[in-house]
Amino acid sequence: MRHFLTLKDYTKEEILEILDLGLEIKKEIKAKIFTPRLANQTLAMIFEKSSTRTRVSFEVGMYQLGGHALFLSNRDIHLGRGEPVKDTARVISSMCDMVMIRTYEQSMLEEFARYSQVPVINGLSDSYHPVQLLADFMTMMECGKDKNPIVAYVGDGNNMTHSWLMLASKLGFELRVATPKGYECDPSIIADALAFAAQSGAKITITNDPKVAVEGATVVTTDTWISMGQEEEKAQRIRAFEGYIVDEALMALASDDAIFLHCLPAYRGVEVSEAVLDGTQSVIFEEAENRLHAQKGLMVWLNNHR
Repeated sequence: MRHFLTLKDYTKEEILEILDLGLEIKKEIKAKIFTPRLANQTLAMIFEKSSTRTRVSFEVGMYQLGGHALFLSNRDIHLGRGEPVKDTARVISSMCDMVMIRTYEQSMLEEFARYSQVPVINGLSDSYHPVQLLADFMTMMECGKDKNPIVAYVGDGNNMTHSWLMLASKLGFELRVATPKGYECDPSIIADALAFAAQSGAKITITNDPKVAVEGATVVTTDTWISMGQEEEKAQRIRAFEGYIVDEALMALASDDAIFLHCLPAYRGVEVSEAVLDGTQSVIFEEAENRLHAQKGLMVWLNNHR
């Protein structure tokens, strides 16, 4: 049995298998063919952090695969009121076929997985957001940007940046990360990425200069500067990230046919300009839809590898 807590745990071949399966299922859905690959199965969805795309994509995805998704907020279950994680994991995994958790601490996910009898999926933690990266790379594949890409990430050294580091270092492509001083990625995650890159041939560049990152890039991406739980730091962060907005001037440094990605929600005029977000190079809504299809591929793959 496999869990999906971070891309760190997966090989290049496994990641591509999941994405190819997701694309196959997407093609069927577009042709109005609904194959019940997960008939009569139940996905428990535990949300300690709220979400639009994560809830809709997993719930609709499970329905389209012939199963059922159960929404559980921390107000609905004893996990949010003092029950040990290991006890909740034992109970829920005895009743459901798969569990998706969107939470704060990666350690909570890891503990839940240790005691779970069924696959556990990281729907987001403060350390990683691996399901989003599946959707991002699926979008790159569909746009023809998956062959020798140069990806520029501009912004906060957060869970999205960490996941880009894992994906690039596993798949072997070039990634340039530009973050302000004091907002760099976790050094241990950078070290892991560099170790994987030495095996895969990936080229990883860490800089504080957005222009260095974006110059000639084929994919430009960013994320919100103020994630959940950081609202009190909003004014401080906006000052610190001055010059890191992905606007027309910064995008002009990228390849002429570069695409723009954003995991959403996006704050227009903050980390990205209105013109870039709604411009011809933006594929953010295709990317958002691919959360649905990539995660269906993931759930079916996990079910096939019990």
